[in-house]
Amino acid sequence: MFTGLIQALGTVSEVHEIPTGRRLSIDASDWDHRPEDGASIAVDGCCLTVVESSDGRHVFDVIHRSLEMTTLGGLAVDDRVNLEHAATMETLLGGHLVQGHVDGTGVVLEIDDGDDWRVRIEAPPGVREHLVDRGSITVDGVSLTVARTIRAGGEGTEVTGLEIALIPETLERTTLRDFVIGDRVNLEADAFAKMVAAHVDRMLAERGRS
Repeated sequence: MFTGLIQALGTVSEVHEIPTGRRLSIDASDWDHRPEDGASIAVDGCCLTVVESSDGRHVFDVIHRSLEMTTLGGLAVDDRVNLEHAATMETLLGGHLVQGHVDGTGVVLEIDDGDDWRVRIEAPPGVREHLVDRGSITVDGVSLTVARTIRAGGEGTEVTGLEIALIPETLERTTLRDFVIGDRVNLEADAFAKMVAAHVDRMLAERGRS
């Protein structure tokens, strides 16, 4: 589990194809965290296992399924990524509970970088149904609040995306300042929202069978 509070920015230093997918090497020499092999780190919101770590250089193997489901397949040398190590029982939960299991990728539709920095993102099925105004969402590993949901046909129609508001602290400490229109981003819906939805779906299904 993670909190969605980014602890460091890393830079992709090497990308290699391997039989099971792709091996990523990420330089995070400014980060004081030194994980052991086998530890979990969220890279742009994707929970990955450290296969090797030395002097601030962390190596991860990403399987084909993860490359297809997330933006990790598009990473190249010199790209920046958000990093967070797994939470412990002593971790202050300043964000929200994050599993590191990306539900799908969204697309940046609009960016308003005025005094109130806002980003509008189209969300895929699997995320849309869990979006609510002022609910929690994780974007590239960053715990955020949904400023408002986006409905393509106006009020009362299906939710198709979300709008987030970014404060200076978030822009300074994460990669979200680098967004450009058309970028794909990793989205993870709130774990509690997904759990409640699963229970409701099961209850409705059971009533339908009775």
